[in-house]
Amino acid sequence: MPAHDEVDRIVDAWDRERPDLDFSPLQVLSRVGRLARHLDRARKTAFSDSELELWEFDVLSALRRAGAPYQLSPKALLLQTLVSSGTMTNRIDRLVTRGLVERHHDPRDGRGVLVQMTALGRERVDAAITALMVSERQLLEALSPAEQERLAGLLRKLSLDFDDD
Repeated sequence: MPAHDEVDRIVDAWDRERPDLDFSPLQVLSRVGRLARHLDRARKTAFSDSELELWEFDVLSALRRAGAPYQLSPKALLLQTLVSSGTMTNRIDRLVTRGLVERHHDPRDGRGVLVQMTALGRERVDAAITALMVSERQLLEALSPAEQERLAGLLRKLSLDFDDD
């Protein structure tokens, strides 16, 4: 394990300049923030290589996780992606234009619509998630499987209060 990283240097400098404050939260959260930036870069690369934007991946991955026939209502999609109905309508329109999804009438509700992923959409989202898993595995390779599991549990515990927002 390295003796010091950039966060250690930052915390040491703050301790020197402001000994009246406890900088221990920076030990965790600054590292989480730095790792998030690395993850963002990995995701942008994986999605770009698959010719997808982040928001396109979010919608397509929700449809992919729904299982065959890879369709959901716009309302279900907006709940999963946490965007407004106007934003979701715009996103669906753009995905239709790109040939990644199609709109169909909901046979159970004559006024309802279902958004269904096309074969091209499935091809793109599958390529993106495959590339992403390779990148994310590389980001975690310094940790053993047991350490990864322990870290996942700690992060889960920390994030539980935020999942209801």
